[in-house]
Amino acid sequence: MVRNIANMVPPYDQTKYSGAGSAIEYAVLHLKVENIVVIGHSCCGGIKGLMSFPDDGSSSTDFIENWVKICSAAKTKVAAKGEGLSFEEQCHSCEKEAVNVSLGNLLTYPFVREAVVNGAVSLKGAHYDFVKGTFELWDLDFAISPSIAI
Repeated sequence: MVRNIANMVPPYDQTKYSGAGSAIEYAVLHLKVENIVVIGHSCCGGIKGLMSFPDDGSSSTDFIENWVKICSAAKTKVAAKGEGLSFEEQCHSCEKEAVNVSLGNLLTYPFVREAVVNGAVSLKGAHYDFVKGTFELWDLDFAISPSIAI
């Protein structure tokens, strides 16, 4: 289990986010997990921060803003579709979209991608709404082709 602010999975990068990358690598290659589930949750402070932080490149924190910007694509998608929604509703939507971004980021890890292609690992997204007492679980609809050496 990896727990961090907003339960985000960063994209594969051997020079950054090595804590998350090493946990994912160990789970897939050594523990041989069959499922990876990324779970977002209601009233998430990390997502509220992502939705609140300015997009102008300024930063008021040393680590938090750079971390939550991992899922800036979720913020962009929600902002484009969220016209007329309250800030709280936008955050709720972003909690789920950030899970989808993280699932996509998992596929940037070569060992995850190969395990998915080979049917050894399944990726799932989920959202726990502890206010309403609901838990949603979904598969990310994507197509993937095996890696080839050139």
